[in-house]
Amino acid sequence: MIRIYILIVVVMAMAGVGYAAKYYYDTTQATIATLRENNAKLEGAVETAEASIALMQQNAAKLQELNNQLSANLQKAEAYGDELRGKLSRMNLVQDALKDAARLEGKMNGATAKLWREFMGDTGNPEQRDLPEWLRRQEPGTGDQSSNQNSSSTDTNSVETETPTAE
Repeated sequence: MIRIYILIVVVMAMAGVGYAAKYYYDTTQATIATLRENNAKLEGAVETAEASIALMQQNAAKLQELNNQLSANLQKAEAYGDELRGKLSRMNLVQDALKDAARLEGKMNGATAKLWREFMGDTGNPEQRDLPEWLRRQEPGTGDQSSNQNSSSTDTNSVETETPTAE
């Protein structure tokens, strides 16, 4: 009878060890599966992060290029502004207006019309029908050509005036 009890105890011990081994195996396999899933997610996150970094580097390069273009355009605009300030400092608009108001009006209207057409062209709408009425009508002394009759140029960008010599 003692042999039967010892045999039962040994069988129960072996069953306990077997169950413990099975439990350890199952939990280890579950942990490995969880780690694989997490590893796959991390690899996806790393790929996304690397793609984001590459995109950020491309954007930084584009921004630097655009910044350089902007700086160059700013320098051109400042130079043009300096040129205009110089021309205006050499002119006496009040005296010119008193001497020949119609000619000055023609020049001003011509320059304004040219600027208006450039604005319309820059915004993708260069058609004449969209111009204000005062730019469409052609009256003597106004329009988009210079009223300077001594010049063969139709350039409306000129702000220089001719002053008659005193006699």
